Amino acid sequence: MILSALKKLIPRPVFEFFQPTYHYLIGFLGALTYGFPSKKLAVIGVTGTKGKSTTSYLIAQILEAAGYKTGMATTVLFKIGEKEWLNDTKQTMLGRFQLQKLLKQMVKAGCRYAVIETSSEGILQYRHRFIDYNAAVFTNLTPEHIERHGGFENYRDAKVKLFEKVAGKPNSVGVYNFDDENVSYFLKPEIENKYLYSLKLKKITGAIQNLYRITDVKSTKNGTSFLFNNEKFEIPLIGEFNIYNAAAAICAVLALGVPIEKIKKALLITKAPPGRLEIINPSTRLRAGKGQNFTVIIDYAHEPSSLEAVYKTSLKLKFKNSKLICLLGAQGGGRDKWKRSAMGEIAAKYCDKIILTNEDPYDENPLQIINDIESGFSQIRNPKFETRNLFKIIDRKEAIKKALSLAKKDDVVILTGKGGEVWMCVENGKKIPWDEKQIIEELLYEKI
Repeated sequence: MILSALKKLIPRPVFEFFQPTYHYLIGFLGALTYGFPSKKLAVIGVTGTKGKSTTSYLIAQILEAAGYKTGMATTVLFKIGEKEWLNDTKQTMLGRFQLQKLLKQMVKAGCRYAVIETSSEGILQYRHRFIDYNAAVFTNLTPEHIERHGGFENYRDAKVKLFEKVAGKPNSVGVYNFDDENVSYFLKPEIENKYLYSLKLKKITGAIQNLYRITDVKSTKNGTSFLFNNEKFEIPLIGEFNIYNAAAAICAVLALGVPIEKIKKALLITKAPPGRLEIINPSTRLRAGKGQNFTVIIDYAHEPSSLEAVYKTSLKLKFKNSKLICLLGAQGGGRDKWKRSAMGEIAAKYCDKIILTNEDPYDENPLQIINDIESGFSQIRNPKFETRNLFKIIDRKEAIKKALSLAKKDDVVILTGKGGEVWMCVENGKKIPWDEKQIIEELLYEKI
């Protein structure tokens, strides 16, 4: 509110010049108000484009299973010990006062560790500045928020600042996805203890500290097993991206001294955050034990690389002659318009039937967003996909109903963009309560 008022009163060039100072001071005041609580915690920051929430949640679950009370703040969930609740703020990283207050609550509850999903926007606004990070985790990097940062390099550099901050700590810890082409930038800050993991090992020259190789991956519909430096791990999650998420979490807790046998046991019973490649099968809650004879998945995937990863995983869940039915939209508000056509191109490449719908239009025309996505279809000549298998339905609930009505036996319906979010943001700053999972369950109940 203060920032919005200042924007109106102060000329734009003057405001932009002093904006970093404003953010710094607000960050300091937030930490001062709550007594710099992060100094009483061991804080793990998780950054990257994809997988931050799941990686954070896996780390927190492993630490709890190992006997360490842990707090967590992510896009999806907040956690203090055994208490978990949904993040309904529409913020990956809370504002300075809210975040410091949450850290103070973790301290008061007796938490030893705090896992904080740390976004590039949060770093731009110095929300990380007065958090005493001990460790930083890099999941991966693909183009996102490019317009906000003024280019991919600036976006990358913002995330590297988390590692630069950790590098100033004694016994600092860094965890890195060695397969990501941008990893060298994150390795530059002189962090004492570096842990790297790789599923697609590159050619290595010279010794690399703590490099963990992932091999012998085996997947089923119920989970995945793999060797992590010849130690066998099993997780009840599917998809290559979840192997990466698990590997990042393993490295992080190994660096914190958790024995490998405890990590193995913890991962056997871990779960993903709500709305992250979540299979919806309400049969256990429906009368007579009936359920649908097709698979329904919801996922947050809201940018091209994560969308493609989800589609690749979804294809493995269907039978040879069954269909992949995809519902998607794109965020409005002028955010990353470039990715709309890219997401359309990916959908046309993998999907048999496509339903384009609302996501979070903000003040943009929802139909224009849908048309922007459709513009990417022309880049793909998929013989399975024809325009007669395209449906444009702005009302997302009606679009979900359509997607479910199209599904036949053994088909896979994948709904992306909302995941576990609890709001849909529309024009004039209005937020509509949203629960994608509940809506699907209610529609499935009617269907069967």
